[in-house]
Amino acid sequence: MFLSRSRCTTVRRSGVGRRIAVLTAAWSVTASVAAGLPEPAGPVRPIGSLDLERYAGRWYEVARLPNRFQRRCVADVTADYELRDGGLTVVNECETADGRRIRAEGRARLADASQPDARLEVRFAPALLSFLPFVWADYWVLDLTDDYGAALVGTPDRRFLWVLSRRPELDEATYDRLVGTAARQGFDVTRLQRTRPR
Repeated sequence: MFLSRSRCTTVRRSGVGRRIAVLTAAWSVTASVAAGLPEPAGPVRPIGSLDLERYAGRWYEVARLPNRFQRRCVADVTADYELRDGGLTVVNECETADGRRIRAEGRARLADASQPDARLEVRFAPALLSFLPFVWADYWVLDLTDDYGAALVGTPDRRFLWVLSRRPELDEATYDRLVGTAARQGFDVTRLQRTRPR
């Protein structure tokens, strides 16, 4: 969906930095337990394979974790994917509170073409900047119905999450299944916001 951010990089820490990181992690776990939140459920895992040709087409956003990129989107959030050059062209649109449309165009590709899993990367920066790693953001498909009618998309840092459907509305059983997958993967599903259809 409307995702445009720098990817996280791993930095080798000094001894002091390691101690601070350990203390910060311990404090985070303690704070989560005190607040009654579940501890992280290990690494986020995408589904095992994704057929890009079947995944292409229009998707409607059913729900999302709040994010600053979509703060003006209030209704009718769509994503259109078209298969091209081994990846996907991406067109995201939404309606604002004053009835205007916002549109963002980008590109998606497999994070590792040698792996068949559903780890994609997306960018909305101009094509001439596509050689820069930080213009690409993670886009992982975490759950997908057999008919490619509904999908759960998130990021490995658990900051971003979307429930998508081929139709503007999704039946509650399928919605509950996708949200359950997100919860088991450690996402804070209590913060999910349902998207108003048009």
